[in-house]
Amino acid sequence: MPYIAINTARELSGVKKEKIKTELGRLITLIPAKTEAGLLVDFSGGRTLYRAGEEVPGAFIEVRLYTETGLEPKKQLTAGIFDLLSKELGFKKEHMYLNILEFENWGTGGVLI
Repeated sequence: MPYIAINTARELSGVKKEKIKTELGRLITLIPAKTEAGLLVDFSGGRTLYRAGEEVPGAFIEVRLYTETGLEPKKQLTAGIFDLLSKELGFKKEHMYLNILEFENWGTGGVLI
């Protein structure tokens, strides 16, 4: 089950969340064996983000994956997410940050897999 958390300096409407969530569902398939059906998306808007001591309109995105994947799919996912948020939220790419964490241990449905 992939998890994507998006922390933004802007409050997001329900319509905007739905649009971004749907596109993230498409983008997650760039990672082998990952599907929208297993994707958990977490939005947190209205955050105050500072870069170099100055408040900026931007976002921090965290992607968590069960097991490791190749570098190329992660690069494609990263580019897709940056393009999506730049288009939908108007953020400059230099005001967005993303990390990808990969875990060997993941719990779901009450069990560790």
